[in-house]
Amino acid sequence: MKLGIIIYSDEAETVWNAFRLGSFALNEGDTVKIFLLAKGVECESLDTEKFNVTEEMQKFVNDNGEILACGTCLKIRNSEGSQMCPLSTMKDLYDLINECDKVVTF
Repeated sequence: MKLGIIIYSDEAETVWNAFRLGSFALNEGDTVKIFLLAKGVECESLDTEKFNVTEEMQKFVNDNGEILACGTCLKIRNSEGSQMCPLSTMKDLYDLINECDKVVTF
């Protein structure tokens, strides 16, 4: 299955769980892409004592998951993205939705 996950939250526990789901699906043999939208592009700064979001993100990438980040949303926040979360476009989001069997949002 091809799974698309759209993250638009900046709540650490929610984002942490989204990446956990992505990693789980990858380990089940699925293809997974995550698109960060709106507040979701802030995910690399959400680590808390209970929820190490960046650790889950790195695990997801290490398991061959792909992360895309809305370039416009990053620019609004004066950010340029990162190696783990490269700048992407609405076309990339459209393609994710179009090519995936299922899409979930967090």
